[in-house]
Order: sequence, then structure tokens, then C-alpha cells
Amino acid sequence: MNFSLDANITQSKVLRDTFSVALTKNVIVVGLCISINYINSTLVHTFMKHEIFTGNPRYILFIHMVLNDIIQLTIAGLLHILSYIVFTLNVSFCCVLLMTATFTTLNTPLNLATMAIERYIAICNPLRHTQICTVRKTYTIIGVIWVLSAIQVLPDLFILLATQPISFFHSNIFCLRDYLFNSPFIIEKRTVVYIVYLSFVWIIIVFTYLKIMCVARAVNSDARKARSTIILHGIQLLMCMLTFIGPFLDRLLLYVFPMFVLEMRFANYLVIQIMPRFVSPIVYGLRDQTFCNYIKRYLLCTAFKTRRRIKTLQTEKDLEKVPGKLV
Repeated sequence: MNFSLDANITQSKVLRDTFSVALTKNVIVVGLCISINYINSTLVHTFMKHEIFTGNPRYILFIHMVLNDIIQLTIAGLLHILSYIVFTLNVSFCCVLLMTATFTTLNTPLNLATMAIERYIAICNPLRHTQICTVRKTYTIIGVIWVLSAIQVLPDLFILLATQPISFFHSNIFCLRDYLFNSPFIIEKRTVVYIVYLSFVWIIIVFTYLKIMCVARAVNSDARKARSTIILHGIQLLMCMLTFIGPFLDRLLLYVFPMFVLEMRFANYLVIQIMPRFVSPIVYGLRDQTFCNYIKRYLLCTAFKTRRRIKTLQTEKDLEKVPGKLV
């Protein structure tokens, strides 16, 4: 973000970036957001165009995670840019953005846990995989994931509605979750929920890894690949945890590097909000041989069509010039 407020509320000093620094930061953020969302959009397009993916629960769960990343990255980039342009936002609009971002943030670990369970069933109980992991059940699980996230997010909104006057929702605020949902009860509830929530997901990740590791000892290449996938789920979950501990990490960095407040905030923003969205398509999409082959085919077809279109336009321009030369 483009500012820093001192931890002491009584101090009103606000630090702002110079124009050149602000421009550089925004160019970096916009460039990364566009690049990552382009890659993710290519994955979604490839998924939608081929039945081999739309009928496979594994790819459905993967694309659900990619869509969450697109939404979360778009909102994170939008809030970053708006913090430089208008500084504060309408509370109602801010509330919609933050709640949407929170939904997608909470969805990702649950989605990773579900993907780990799907791999566990595929490797450890392959004969029943097609019966247990159906397309219909997969979409039902995705609905359950959103409901579980809503159970954790909506109470914060209800508490805010009950404790704040109507005029508050027509005012402006710097759009950060800790500023909007600043009730002590909400903060305590959020901490407890995150601990239980992440502990539950870690138990699933560790359990599926150990089970698949036992099968992988039988020199099964699919099992070994699945074990590597579970490890990647764990790494991705660690990166997701950065989002939950972001405020604490922010305070720690400001304490260690008090002379570089704005730089530390920006670095923290890149690591927590941007990098996890970059890892998902690279690790999961391009690592999968089937998905990678279809993406290459799509990119080659797109490049060929673009080249053919350029040649056609060039030919039309040349034909238009011919009568002029004859005259």
C-alpha cells in the first residue's frame, strides 16, 4: 500500500510515497496482476474447451482454486491502486470487496484439502475412485466449501451491522480488514477460527501424505507423483497461511526495519498477496502433463491464427495500394 499509520492511534502522521516510487510500485503490481491473471485465464479457457477436463473431479477442483486466485488477485490489485488514487473508499463498497476477498482466501485451504483427499482416494482406493469422486459430488463439495467460508465471514458483517450506525456505511475509510472489522470480539473470533481451520486442513494434508507415502514404497509411479503433489499442497498451504498471519508479519517487519516502513509494507504485500497466486498455475497447471500439452496446443493455434490474420491484413493493404500506383 502507499501509506503507513503509526501503531499509536493518537499519532496522525501518515507516510506517503513520492510520485516516482508510487508509479514504480503500481506498474509492478499491475504488470504482475495482468500477467498472472492471463496465465490463469488461459488455464480456465483450456479447461472449459475440453471435456477431458470438465469431466474430471481433479481438474474441476484445480480450476476452482484458479478462479479463486483470479478473484483474489484482482481485488488485491484493485485495492492497491485505489489506495494511491483515492486513499479512502466508501465503507459499503469496501465491505463488499473485503468480504469477497475473504471468501476466496478461506476457500483456498479447504480446496487444497479436498484435492489432497481426491488424490488419496485415487491412489489408496482406486477401485472406488470413480464411484466416490464424481463430477456431481465435486460440485457439491465446492458448494460446501463456500458455505463453510460464509459461516466464518458473515458473522463479522452481522456484528458490524449491529454495532455501527447507518451513517458509518455512508462514510469513507481506508479499506483494510483490520480497520473495517475492528471489534475486539471479531478479532478474537477470527484468531480462534483460523487456528481450528488451519489445524484441520494440516491434519488432512499430513494424513493423506503419510498414506500415499506408504503406497509409494511399492514403486508405483502414480503414487510417487501423488506424493509429490501432496507435498506441493503443503507448500501452497504454507503460502496461504501467510495471508492469515499477514498483520502480525507486517508488525514484525516494521519493528525490525523501522526506517523502511513503506518498503516493508510493499514487500509484504507482494509476498502475501501476489506470489501465492503466481505459484498455483505454475506448480499445478504446467506440472500436469495433460494440461500442459493442451495449453501448448492452444498457444500454438493462437499464434498461428494471429500470424495468419496479420498476413491477411498485410495482403489487403497491399491490394489497396495497387490502384493508387496505377493512377
